[in-house]
Amino acid sequence: MPCLNEAETIEICVRKALEFIDRENIRAEVLIADNGSTDGSIEIAERLGARVVNVEQKGYGAALAGGIESARGTYVIMGDADDSYDFSKLELFVQELRTGNDLVMGNRFRGGISEGAMPFLHRYLGNPVLSFIGRLFFNIRTGDFHCGMRGFRRDAILDLKLHTSGMEFASEMVVRSAMGRLKITEVPTTLKPDGRSRPPHLRTWRDGWRHLKFLLMHNPRWLFVYPGLVFTLLGGITALILMFGPVQIAGSVALGTNTFIASCLITIVGTQLLTFGALARMIATTSGLLPVGEPSKILKSWATTDNIALFAFWLLLFGLLLFGIAFGQWARLGFGDISNPLTTRLTVAGFSLMAISIQSAFAAFLFGIIEIPTRKK
Repeated sequence: MPCLNEAETIEICVRKALEFIDRENIRAEVLIADNGSTDGSIEIAERLGARVVNVEQKGYGAALAGGIESARGTYVIMGDADDSYDFSKLELFVQELRTGNDLVMGNRFRGGISEGAMPFLHRYLGNPVLSFIGRLFFNIRTGDFHCGMRGFRRDAILDLKLHTSGMEFASEMVVRSAMGRLKITEVPTTLKPDGRSRPPHLRTWRDGWRHLKFLLMHNPRWLFVYPGLVFTLLGGITALILMFGPVQIAGSVALGTNTFIASCLITIVGTQLLTFGALARMIATTSGLLPVGEPSKILKSWATTDNIALFAFWLLLFGLLLFGIAFGQWARLGFGDISNPLTTRLTVAGFSLMAISIQSAFAAFLFGIIEIPTRKK
């Protein structure tokens, strides 16, 4: 149990856990990972027979990581020390761990949420949305991504080398377990209002953002590649359609030069996102943050400095060609006002291709820099 000034509830939590251990005749300990309590929580826990370890680094995740490191059991069941979870009813967690699962998640939506136990915003927006994103990004069949009660095989979780120190530790454990191909299941668990008179440590918007940021940073495809593909295809196809003239949509609505210019800008943004995605994927796999899958192998075999630089060179030549044609038309006008929309479109298209080629050329060398440590190894 992570603990920071839980004197009001630590006793009932420890008593329930000890009751379960005695009733089920399990070799186990109750371990309190204290994060700097000053209200007597430590003394209460030790008086009841719990073992207390002091975790100096502040944060929910840091406290849990310190507790997991100090635990002596083969399995660990973790839960908050605010009496919102029932430590006297852990049978399903133990059962699933003993059948070979590496991570057993509690699911409060299946087990039951008492009135007032979860804020409206968390229950109907934050938790469902973040859980959906987690399932979508990482193909994890978990209905409650952020349940504070879960059980796991200690050595398996330690091997993941979890590093976050805040509330996002809960997301990191699930995501890294899925990436490590651990066996994950979930069981229903109940949630009731915590027994403290003070506000909880959780901060809705700050911690929600930290969870979302973690999920995005661990999946470059959804953060960069998919938005980049949408922007590139949408902008590129629209620009090609409008390259040689406006298109009438309906009635007085027409797509013309202004839409063409916007499409070129969208295409540039899309190619930038795709470049960021490729770079992020290479950095993540090279550093060991993400596993090396088939897309990463294809990316590393194609995204070499030579290949990308050659692509950028031909793109630059084509852009210069378009700009040269536009420049010739402008010269015939005596370098005055451009009245021909085609000249404007050729100029914008040429500049757009040159911009994409320049960023691709520099990205090519950045790819090479990233590969240097790998080649040295």
